[in-house]
Amino acid sequence: MPYRTTSYRYPNETLVLCLTVLAVFFVIAFTAAATVCMSGLFVLIILVISYFGTRSQHDLLLRQATKASPQTTPGLADLVSESKSRLQVDAVEIFIASNRSLNAYTFGMSTPKAIVLHDSLFRVMDRDELQFILGHEMGHVALGHTWLNSLIGGMAGIPAPYAATYLLVFIFRWWNRACEYSADRAGLLACNRPTKAITALIKLESGGRFSPQDLEHAFQKIEAEDDDPISSLVELTATHPMIINRIEQIQKYASSLEYKQIQTKMNQNLQL
Repeated sequence: MPYRTTSYRYPNETLVLCLTVLAVFFVIAFTAAATVCMSGLFVLIILVISYFGTRSQHDLLLRQATKASPQTTPGLADLVSESKSRLQVDAVEIFIASNRSLNAYTFGMSTPKAIVLHDSLFRVMDRDELQFILGHEMGHVALGHTWLNSLIGGMAGIPAPYAATYLLVFIFRWWNRACEYSADRAGLLACNRPTKAITALIKLESGGRFSPQDLEHAFQKIEAEDDDPISSLVELTATHPMIINRIEQIQKYASSLEYKQIQTKMNQNLQL
């Protein structure tokens, strides 16, 4: 029987999610900005808009992007199949969009979720780095981030006084960053190469192909951001953690007993 788990979820993610929900109820209870009924209606409206918005985005992808398949992209199909087997993720559709920026993302309120890869990734990333990126996006799917993002985002957007709104957005972004740490763990489990997970992040941040010397220089530049108080303050309102923090979390998780135990079991999924 295939091994399936989400125990790799970053520990603070669930805590921050709970704090976000509590903050919403606190705002509703202690401000006159919205009644409970109106707040529930607002969230429902946001969910409906998100659902039809993702459907529209999916239809647009079908017209403008290339849907990956064993026939159109055999090499990528092997990576997708291997990553899905390791992580035991629900059905996903992979699309390749023409774009010069190095990026990948996932969305969807219903199954199958869509994972979009910019074609520039194939010119910059090697096989293991691409598998980390795929695993990262599949991690968002497996951990429920795609639909939770719409739900929690709707809750964080409940009309409220400015101070309360800033509080909700601040906590929501905190949760977003925790989700990225969780997805990075999924990406690491998918590729099983910590060094490749790190070089993938460095390339994404720096935006190009690098020699080993260039990668080292880029890493030094990224590492210096940790000592910059401005960068740390900016991170507080960002949806993604600083790259150096993501790298440190990958290194920490890769050296843990939990990672080794889960990886061993996920490797066995490939033999089923």
